Parts: sequence; C-alpha cells; structure tokens
Amino acid sequence: MTIDYTPRGVCSRKITAEVEDGIIKSVRFVGGCNGNTQGICRLVEGMKAEEAIRRLENINCNGKGTSCPDQLAKALKSAL
Repeated sequence: MTIDYTPRGVCSRKITAEVEDGIIKSVRFVGGCNGNTQGICRLVEGMKAEEAIRRLENINCNGKGTSCPDQLAKALKSAL
C-alpha cells in the first residue's frame, strides 16, 4: 500500500511511504531538513510500521508540538 500524506506544522510538504504486510518498504519526504529526513527514511525501512509509530510518535521540533518523525507516525497510523 502506498501512503501519500500532507504533513501539518512542519517544514516538509509531503510524505510518501510504501508499506507491505505491515513492514515499511520505503519512505520519502518532500521538503524539510534534507539530511534529517533521509536519516529517518533509512532508519525505518524494513521496520514494522507499529514499531516506527511507537518510536516516532510525539517527537517535538523546537516547540512546534510535532516534527517530521511525528508526522510520519501520523501518516503510518492513518493507513493502519
């Protein structure tokens, strides 16, 4: 399944994730802090979506109340 998600409250403008049988196959951010979002993508590839949600949920970026990792967790939750 492909997830296309529009994040809110962060610099990234779009998150696309490919999840197959509950495992994250790929993630791509459009916009945001390039190095950080690339790192997030590589770290979660091959991980169970539920585990990624558990680890990334509620991470706060500079008092925004959310972050790119938190938005990825929201995207994954919306698809499960």
